[in-house]
Amino acid sequence: MPQSASSSVDFSADADLISFLKAIPDGRYRRGVRYPQWYLLLVAVLGILSGCRSSRDLEAFAKRHHAVLNQALGLNLKRWPTDATFLYLFNKAHLQQFGEVLQAWMISQIPDGASDLDQLVCDGKTLRGSAIETDEGHHRFVAQVTVYARALGVALAQTSYDTHESSERAALKELLGTMDLEGKLIQADALHTSQDFFAGASNGAPTSP
Repeated sequence: MPQSASSSVDFSADADLISFLKAIPDGRYRRGVRYPQWYLLLVAVLGILSGCRSSRDLEAFAKRHHAVLNQALGLNLKRWPTDATFLYLFNKAHLQQFGEVLQAWMISQIPDGASDLDQLVCDGKTLRGSAIETDEGHHRFVAQVTVYARALGVALAQTSYDTHESSERAALKELLGTMDLEGKLIQADALHTSQDFFAGASNGAPTSP
């Protein structure tokens, strides 16, 4: 399984999401920082769960719930973060570690969740709005590959790639290479079920098309 961002964090059911988010190193420059990184990440998570699809949506969400968030979190922020603040965060934040920490928190909330991971499902999706046409007339887009635990309905690991620079096969193989797959049944599209693909990624784990 992916390693957590900080081994010193109590990844237990008693730890709240904020404690997990505080474990992520802040990738921003210190000068001019007005909002704690954990706060922005928390607002982003809440906003996305509420249907936000852009940085402007996140700004509107933060503005709408500014007073409630201040009160609930014990903060005294004078203003809400703007869309530019979120864009800067996403550009500088350790997003891979954010995904690992969020995954660890979700699993910690499920009784015996970490022990029920014997069946993994791989899925690839194109990110909406990322497709562009190249000068050669081809289509280039950003896609995401995710590995789910079937029994839990939880995403355990994910990665994104640019189709101009990589492929779904290469991205998934690299992603699986970061996970402990001993004793796991992996389900994937027929594209990935050739023997040569899993020879270097699965460490002997069986596959299912």
